[in-house]
Amino acid sequence: MSNSAIEVSGLRKTYGDKVVLDGIDLNVRAGTIFSLLGPNGAGKTTTVNVLSTLMKADGGTVRVAGHDVTTEAKAVRAAIGVTGQFAAVDELLTGQENLQLMVDLTGVPTKDGKRTIAALLERFDLVAAAQKPASTYSGGMRRKLDLAMTLVGNPRIIFLDEPTTGLDPRSRRTMWSIIRDLVADGVTIFLTTQYLEEADQLADRIAVLDQGRLVAQGTPDELKRRLPGTHVRLRFGDVARLDAGARLFPEATRDDEALVLRVPSDGGTKSLRALLDTLDAHALAADEFSVHTPDLDDVFLALTGHATEVLTK
Repeated sequence: MSNSAIEVSGLRKTYGDKVVLDGIDLNVRAGTIFSLLGPNGAGKTTTVNVLSTLMKADGGTVRVAGHDVTTEAKAVRAAIGVTGQFAAVDELLTGQENLQLMVDLTGVPTKDGKRTIAALLERFDLVAAAQKPASTYSGGMRRKLDLAMTLVGNPRIIFLDEPTTGLDPRSRRTMWSIIRDLVADGVTIFLTTQYLEEADQLADRIAVLDQGRLVAQGTPDELKRRLPGTHVRLRFGDVARLDAGARLFPEATRDDEALVLRVPSDGGTKSLRALLDTLDAHALAADEFSVHTPDLDDVFLALTGHATEVLTK
């Protein structure tokens, strides 16, 4: 039996003359977090719409939860949940009424529905606000309610399309914790996001989508290792020691204002030991010592050519 929750091969989608998805391939293992990165207009939301049966592809094959999204759309919908870019809550209803609406729509028996609603309000820390209109909720509370509504049907695969856009840092981290808990329970998460830190923190695997094509796939660490630029950062207490360090490591770059020397390195223990031995042999001490590797911002910029500001608006 396949361990894949989502299998995509040669997926294509066009709007008129514009190619939005140009033959992408994906494989998402069950019980993991898969993150799709890309700038605005890269095709992330279109991908989610096709995978969740909200839109038909123009080519390729897509299987979700073992079912073909074209010929077995009903079975796919029974296995998934979707949380879009904007909270789909009814602001005229209370939090509890929104959940009751989802219970009614999914056909959950009355007794089970009441138990499900109570459990979800508790899980998402919405008990105190359950009887208040959703219009009074903060952005973070709306997003939590939206995700709680998605969970009413107990989906095993959840598509989260930019779930933390517009949230403050604290609310974003709360959402991260909820997502990790879902995966710990065996749920598969397909996450699209504009926040590189979010993908780095959460994802087991990442795919980078640019202009309708996948330009890279791998774990966060695998993607970061594709780039050169790992270096050891040495900060000295005065210019004299900075000058001495620069003479020892002529390949290094220096920042006179910060009194910092950046020495190219592979970050391995052997090379780090050699660097420290060199400093010790010349009785030269650095006030601070750290190893820096390329982050996902560097990866994204190198792969797509887009400035990172595109991802942090």
